[in-house]
Amino acid sequence: MDHTLAILTPASLAAVAAVSGMAALVQLVLLKRRPPAEREKRRRLEVNARGRMVCGMALELQQDVLHYSYSVGGAEYSAAQDVSALRHLLPPEPAGPVLVKYLPSNPANSIVVCEQWSGLRKQKGASAG
Repeated sequence: MDHTLAILTPASLAAVAAVSGMAALVQLVLLKRRPPAEREKRRRLEVNARGRMVCGMALELQQDVLHYSYSVGGAEYSAAQDVSALRHLLPPEPAGPVLVKYLPSNPANSIVVCEQWSGLRKQKGASAG
């Protein structure tokens, strides 16, 4: 019986080490996952950097969500953007004509405003500066 245990022990230790290593890797990946706000910021900046522009219409601002629509290649899109982190960049009444940036590879992935760009029109009487 001791002889059989001696044969299984190295294999058992290798299995335990492999399972422990996988568990540590999964935990590391989960800890490195970015928070939702950071992922959304990166998405906005990617659309800004690689996107194409098209005319659109801001429909309404409900709480921290800007609803807008636009057309690309004959397809109509209705979208909403979380602007909670960008409220300071919004005019008091954001409804009306806007520029929309979208990714050509996925036209539904779009923005109206980000940290580095805004498709919202300037308010009349606003000073340039």
